[in-house]
Amino acid sequence: MLCKRLIPCLDVKDGRVVKGVRFVELRDAGDPVAAALAYDAQGADELVFLDITASHEDRSIMLEVVRRTADVLYIPFTVGGGLRTVDDVRVLLRAGAEKVSFNTAALARPAVIREAAECFGSQCIVIAIDARGTASSPKPAASSNGPPKPSPGHVPPAPSGPTTTWTVYSHGGRRPTGRDAIEWAQEAVSLGAGEILLTSMDRDGTKDGYDLQLTRAVADAVPVPVVASGGAGTLEHFREAFVDGDASGALAASLFHFGLYTIGEVKDYLAERGVEVRR
Repeated sequence: MLCKRLIPCLDVKDGRVVKGVRFVELRDAGDPVAAALAYDAQGADELVFLDITASHEDRSIMLEVVRRTADVLYIPFTVGGGLRTVDDVRVLLRAGAEKVSFNTAALARPAVIREAAECFGSQCIVIAIDARGTASSPKPAASSNGPPKPSPGHVPPAPSGPTTTWTVYSHGGRRPTGRDAIEWAQEAVSLGAGEILLTSMDRDGTKDGYDLQLTRAVADAVPVPVVASGGAGTLEHFREAFVDGDASGALAASLFHFGLYTIGEVKDYLAERGVEVRR
């Protein structure tokens, strides 16, 4: 069994790590290079660096910050935000990233996933999906004759509960695309994506726990690793993401940035409960 991964996320705006709630109300959380060093020392399995305003502002990723951060790391490092082309991937890999993450550009032109995977391998290509859920109750079938009369001894079926669908958002969670998150994950993998970074916009920064229904639905739908993101607030939330959500990795930001728990504390908790983690 592969070990589960703990992955701090550095959301960067104007050269500083920030963290908000549901993609807004951003708070400063420090210098990205200092944060990267601290998480490496704590035993993080990987790090994710996201330039969260690059796509919205239609500019390239802050390459110098990426270089400085990558220079101090000894763990795998994923970079995303503002990627558009295969050349962008090449530049970031040369700057020290081990993987790159597409989001908005891949939604606009899915073929870039295949192009990048063919050049650098699927193991380098991550698709970040920002998704928001909508619950709806199924409508009963209409009948011109009214509902059928039950036969003696008939027990009617229990009413169906609400179903949830998840819509993909682009441009840093600012624009709904109308695309279904599960279908988009499947398409991205079919084009060559080697990993899905799945963020619940409803849970982001809330500390209410990962969206286990969303995580499990995507993990069951694709044959590549799925990293759960959005909502970590307790040690038990990580165990739930791995066991109930079947996530390969769990990403967190607020919980680590503001010192609620360390990487070591999370790993100890998981190991004590039978979850395989790197020590």
